[in-house]
Amino acid sequence: MQAARPIFLLLATMVILFSPYRTAIGAEQVWPRTVKHEAGELTLKTKPVRIVSTTPSITGILLAMGAPLVATAATTPSPLTDNKGFFLQWADVADERGVEVLYPNLEFDMEAIIGFEPDLLIASATGADSVVQHYSELKAQGIPTLVVNYSNQSWQEIATQLGTALGLEDETGATIARFDAKVAVVAATITPPSEPVTIVGYNIGNSYSVGRISSPQSQLLQALGFKVDGLPDTVAKDVTRRSDFDFISHENLSAAITGKSIFLLRGSQNDVQALLKDPVLANLPAVRDHNVYPLGPSSFRIDYYSGLQMIEAVASNFRK
Repeated sequence: MQAARPIFLLLATMVILFSPYRTAIGAEQVWPRTVKHEAGELTLKTKPVRIVSTTPSITGILLAMGAPLVATAATTPSPLTDNKGFFLQWADVADERGVEVLYPNLEFDMEAIIGFEPDLLIASATGADSVVQHYSELKAQGIPTLVVNYSNQSWQEIATQLGTALGLEDETGATIARFDAKVAVVAATITPPSEPVTIVGYNIGNSYSVGRISSPQSQLLQALGFKVDGLPDTVAKDVTRRSDFDFISHENLSAAITGKSIFLLRGSQNDVQALLKDPVLANLPAVRDHNVYPLGPSSFRIDYYSGLQMIEAVASNFRK
């Protein structure tokens, strides 16, 4: 566990040193500053004070680092959100800070964006909330736009990149340190199993997957002291899609799970019961011994707030 725990601070330090978002100026409050991002370069004349986010997947990170966020796009309301379409893990924080809905249902609305008079817009390069197809329109309207790719980075890396761009380096460092401190405290209060575990995406939109060791969920479990197994080489040929998780067919799922315990991505107790009743998985040791645990509904994408919820979900089953 000692080797795994510092991973978040190490990642943050490396991002500060090597990130393309790092300004050439270096001093936190020196403006203007030019930053590189996924769509090119952006020069910010002054420190942003009216930020809008078109990507709810990054909104939680902006809130955690104390960015001056005035509005965010909302996704379609679901059990994972409040009635506005704000993800539950950060909805209360957004409401407390007066963050408004930029536009609902991820339906891009240029007039709404212009109406908020942002001095910076945060956009995603990938995902259902991406608006890169509107990047040229945003530039034409004179709206400073910073495009971030959240598909291949941890929330700590994204926060560090944004913190450097926004002049919030100290606030971002404090946020990451706060999270690491929580990890350390919880790690000292739980007893992980001695044998490896596997993270499974079970019947999420009729898909099945196994978490990679490099995934944010796996890294967080490792920081808490768990040994995590990824997909075994013997079934690598059966993978249909790769991201932070290796996607595989239902019939091949049993061979893909080698951990003696299973953690369910986006899982609830109902999902645990569904997996335990699955005849395809009945012979797995984790199923026979009922060592199947939910990571919670918000664990599908880890940011500061969902990470804290995942930590609590894990700790609730493994406290000493």
